Amino acid sequence: MTAVGLERTQPDTRTAYCRGVGLGQRYGFRVQGPNAPELGHRCDPSIVLLDPYARLIHGSTLDAAGARPISVVVDEAFDWGDDQRPRRSWRDIVIYEAHVKGFSQRLDAVPPALRGTYAGLGHPASIEYLLRLGVTAIELLPVHAFLHDGLLIGRGLRNYWGYNTLGFFAPHAEYASTSEDAVNEFKTMVRALHRAGLEVILDVVYNHTAEGNHLGPTLHLKGIDNRGYYRLLDTDPSQYFDCTGTGNSLDLTQAPALALVMDSARYWVLEMHVDGFRFDLATTVARSHRDFDAAGPFLAAAGQDPVLRDVKLIAEPWDVCDGGYQLGAFPRRWAEWNDKYRDDVRDFWRSVNGGLPRLAARVAGSHDVFGGSARAPAGSVNIVTTHDGFTLRDLVSYNDKHNEANGEENNDGSSDNRSWNLGVEGPTDDAEIGATRARQVRNFLVTLLLSQGVPMLLHGDESGRTQQGNNNAYCQDGDLSYIDWAHADQTLIAFTAMLIRFRRDPTPVPSAVSRGSLWRCRSFGGSIRTGGR
Repeated sequence: MTAVGLERTQPDTRTAYCRGVGLGQRYGFRVQGPNAPELGHRCDPSIVLLDPYARLIHGSTLDAAGARPISVVVDEAFDWGDDQRPRRSWRDIVIYEAHVKGFSQRLDAVPPALRGTYAGLGHPASIEYLLRLGVTAIELLPVHAFLHDGLLIGRGLRNYWGYNTLGFFAPHAEYASTSEDAVNEFKTMVRALHRAGLEVILDVVYNHTAEGNHLGPTLHLKGIDNRGYYRLLDTDPSQYFDCTGTGNSLDLTQAPALALVMDSARYWVLEMHVDGFRFDLATTVARSHRDFDAAGPFLAAAGQDPVLRDVKLIAEPWDVCDGGYQLGAFPRRWAEWNDKYRDDVRDFWRSVNGGLPRLAARVAGSHDVFGGSARAPAGSVNIVTTHDGFTLRDLVSYNDKHNEANGEENNDGSSDNRSWNLGVEGPTDDAEIGATRARQVRNFLVTLLLSQGVPMLLHGDESGRTQQGNNNAYCQDGDLSYIDWAHADQTLIAFTAMLIRFRRDPTPVPSAVSRGSLWRCRSFGGSIRTGGR
């Protein structure tokens, strides 16, 4: 395959026509240019680069034999029929954070060939469960094509969470029952979820890429325009200014990087029909030069864009650099993950002194955080647990993290979990402790689902899922991370579903929560009872 007719069609844009290209064609780029890392240039025509705009990428590892991921030409035609986005109000939304593979991998009602795939998540059995539970939106951990880290592969592990983006336009092919058809399978899943009234929100990683730091591989952006895509050190352009802890940070003050991210987000809305995004380490993409800027290039572009104005935008409002913690500082139409809610609710239910006033502020919508920007409580995405940390069952079963299986001598993951094991670390046969733990789980669920703001459930929390005390299961692509449907706590699932129904219609008070100590929740016009300490 040879490029013919290379020409400049716009400033900084060249177009080439290639004869003989058909569906399934593998392709890549070789870029001739300066190779002077000390000046921030890393062009190397000996390397075949991925197309940053590729709609499908085959391969997710780099091996010693030199095999590399490759771009693939796909047919993007798809019959959406009468597909319509549910367009639910923030007031009505209940988010369910889920992993494509982990949700259905052990779900017997899904055919074996479809388990752990887009088709498995869009299967009638999966959708029936989500509807029975009552959630209104599913927030998927990263589905952009990503790379499995070499260090993990060497330890016999894999990048399970997917926060190591390889392509911003390609769905991760390993989540498709047929990798050649990943694009259509993703679209089919979205169409099925929409028909059930469920919104699809993507957790997107626009803050960094899998190319890593100066020692990382050259896969696409480094070899095309390193200075135009990444933040480099002013004092040493061979090094990267990293606010993500992964080796590099995209520089959205630069036109190429900003265009890439905006084009990608619009593509997933217009062509893949998703309903919104949760932006991982959103402070990084919102930085102008070095500092967070609520009026900076990306936030300004997203705020005026006619496509992105019409979908849900959620920020993880922090990163790892100075000034990175920006809870409450994003523009009005954004919602934000509220870690103050998480911490204060956890502290209250483990009886930290002074916890009641802080709990009251969180239950009432965190006006102290979002009131200054005149935002409604819907600006707060209330979280007790997320993929990053303990599951809800583990939160009441472990005082300490147990991440030995990750191969990092238990040095990874947070040590500040604000958890309480009720006197025994891990599983116990003590009936009284078991009963109190069950009550504590329900206390958390009641608090979460009856607080003002937008509640988000971690998948499997409603069924008693455990990670055996692992609070950083990013590399655990196995039973430790999957929902164990065979041993799901059906009583807890029913309790959670009842709470979600009660959130929508708080009268009458359900009998299932009418036992225990009384807690008044005026914002929902009634009284509820929970089993407190």
